[in-house]
This record gives sequence, structure tokens and C-alpha cells, in this order.
Amino acid sequence: MEEAAIRVGGKRDSEIKAKEILAQKIWGLSRDRLLVNLRFLDVALSSLGFQARTGIDHVFCDVNAPQKAVICYDPVFVIRLYKKNPANVTRLHLHILLHCIFSHSYKYDRVEQDLWDVAVDMAVENVVLNLNLPGLETTGDAKRSEVLAAWKEQAGALTADRIYRKLREDRLGVSELLELGNLFQRDVHEGWGPAETLEITEAQWKKISERIKAELKSFSEDKSDDQSILQNLEEATKEHYDYGDFLRKFSVSGEDIQINDDEFDYVYYTYGLSLYGNLPLVEPLEYKDVNKIKEFVVAIDTSGSCRGETVQAFLNKTYSILKSSENFFRKVNIHIIQCDSEVRRDTKITNDDEFEAFMREGQLEGFGSTDFRPVFAYVDKAIERGEFENLKGLIYFTDGYGVFPEHKPSYNYDTAFVFLEDDYEKPPTPPWAIKLVLPVEDLESVKEGGLIS
Repeated sequence: MEEAAIRVGGKRDSEIKAKEILAQKIWGLSRDRLLVNLRFLDVALSSLGFQARTGIDHVFCDVNAPQKAVICYDPVFVIRLYKKNPANVTRLHLHILLHCIFSHSYKYDRVEQDLWDVAVDMAVENVVLNLNLPGLETTGDAKRSEVLAAWKEQAGALTADRIYRKLREDRLGVSELLELGNLFQRDVHEGWGPAETLEITEAQWKKISERIKAELKSFSEDKSDDQSILQNLEEATKEHYDYGDFLRKFSVSGEDIQINDDEFDYVYYTYGLSLYGNLPLVEPLEYKDVNKIKEFVVAIDTSGSCRGETVQAFLNKTYSILKSSENFFRKVNIHIIQCDSEVRRDTKITNDDEFEAFMREGQLEGFGSTDFRPVFAYVDKAIERGEFENLKGLIYFTDGYGVFPEHKPSYNYDTAFVFLEDDYEKPPTPPWAIKLVLPVEDLESVKEGGLIS
């Protein structure tokens, strides 16, 4: 009996091993197929590992696995998938790989996950379908193409972020969202989230994405079919800036009334108290040199294309950063200029109370066409009149569609054009100006207080 049990157990083990080997061969064929058709994915493909896990009825990518991201699968499940259609496994392989290249997993803890799951699967499948690779057709592709075409009309370029924003805006019903998810899902995202033990980090995937983007542009420069993957790569590799850190670049050194602990000598202080009772020998200095924002200009594009609520959210964001004692001198010289094709209003802010009043009672004016030049001419004249002592910078919040100055401002201050991230490509900014794109979520995260109506 024992020998029979050993034989049965040994046979079962050998069958499991044979299925694992077969599944590995299937993944290998899938990898070769992708390399033949998409040479620029070679480094990305080598950054994915595989791990057989019996008893699971789905496939997922563990981004927290050591050394490299790992595709986890049940060999039996993969074999069945391959028998139905060999293209199923290759499509699954490419689907997971594109999730990694586009860094979809790294936002998972900062989004509504049920919406993000659907958004990233739609974005990836859109890329795959637009690649038009022969022999990769799977059941349901005609329906997917139909749905994606309709979504493209609504959301513009079908990147994950743009689809996600549209899903948040529309708030589909549970059954409708589930139907959409089932149509585009190929893997499960249970291995996603903040990387803890990951050795191939988000920065490394970003490097891989940058390389793919460069190779793709040179490899298929004239192929319009490749625009969807380029759009997703642009989204994955774009730089993200902290608006607070950006504002603090306009700070200057000055004296502020506060205890300077760095120059306070506790030895003399405590010695005086012990010797004279309540008379310290050294009082703490009541001022210290600090870097804070004292002078700069906020220009607001109030043309018809800039929505009032967006401008209000931007001013709330700016104010929430500036009003903290860490960033704001008690006496400041900040000008908030409203402009469309001409300067409509200049509000001078000298202290926190005036900023509060402006946020509470101010009115937006303008709503005509956009011309950026009047603001720069106005600021230059203000400098000549002596209204600024040491202007560090000008921030212009706009949608970007207007007439830019041909030359850099005459005076030595930095200029930044700040755009809100949306579904449209931004026009190029002048080479002498800084371009900053704020994610919609950055403005949504600001708690609404006094809004300008």
C-alpha cells in the first residue's frame, strides 16, 4: 500500500512538474512573439519574472517581489488559456508588461481602486489594439474597439489618468462599471500597491519607459498607430512637481520676528537663573534670518476659456501654501493681476489679512480673449515705478492658449506658466519660461474655504 501511495504521489508530482514545464514553454513562446514584433520591449521583457502557483484561477503581477516584478500563475490555468487561443497568453503577457511600463501599480494606494482597475485595463487594451499586431486577435476585440472609440470621443487621448478622471466624473452604476471592467480585464491587480521590498523600483521602470519612448519614436516615427502607446509613455514618464516646493523657490532671505534657538546660549541663561533667581543673563534673540516669500506676482488668465471654479481652486491652493508662517513674511508685497487681452485688475496684498479679504470678497474680471504680453509690460512698468524692491518671480495660471511675449522680460525675475492637467495637449511655452502642469487631484485636495465668486 505504501509503495502504491508513493507511486501515485510520484506520478502526481511528475504530472505537476510536466504542466509547469509546459506553461513555462508557453510563456517563452509568448515572449519570443513579442520580441519579434516589438523589439523595443526587450529590456522591459527581461525585467519580468514568472512564478508558478498552483490553485489560483487568475494571473497577477507581484510588484513587491524581490529583484524583479513577477507574474504569478497556475500552470493549468495558463495551459487552458493557451488551448482556447494561443493569442490569449501573448495578449495577457503584453497587458501585464504595459501595466509595468506605464507605472500603473504605483498609484494604487492613492486612487479609487475599483475605478483605477477599469481605467488602466482600458488604457492598456487600447494600446494593444492600436499596435495592430498580426495573430493577436482575441474574443471580444470588436466590442472593445467599439467601446474605446466612443470613450475617445469623450475623454480624448485614452491614457489611464484621463479615463480615470472621466470615470470619477461620470460615476457609472455598479453593474455598468462591472460590465466595463469584465470587457477589458485580463489580469488581477492584487499584487499592486506601494513597493516595500521591490528592487526594481518605480524609478527603474521609468528609465525603461524613457528608453522605450526614445526607441519607439525612432523605430516607427511615421506610424500613427503607435500614438496611443506614446501618449501613455508620456504620461508615465512626465515629471511631477510639488507646487509648495515650487512656490518656495521664490523666497528671499530676511529677518523675521521669532525666537532664534540656533543662537541661544542655554549655559548663560541657566547660570543667571541659578545666581540671581529669576534674572537670566542672556535673553533669546527675537529675530532670525529666514528664507520666505516676500515679493512676487500671481497673474490669472481670466479669459473665457479659463473656468472660474478652476481659477478659484488654484488661488485656494496658492493661498493655503502662502498663509503658513513657514512661507509668508508678516509684511509682503504680492500682486494678484487679472488679465485676459488686457490687465483688468491688480490687487496688492501686503499682509495675511488682506489676502484673507481678497479670497473672501474678491471678484474675477475679464473673460475675453487671451494675450499674455500686457501683464509683462505692466509688471515692468511697476518695477520702474519702484513698486517692487526685489521681485523674484511671476506665476501665470492659464490654459496656455494665447499670445506669448517674443522676448524674456527686461528685468531679472523668473516666469512660470502654470497649467492644469486636462485632456488636451498644451501649446509650447517660451524657452525662457518655466512650465508647470498641476494634476487635477492637487487642486481637488485643497479644502474649500473662502472662494472668489
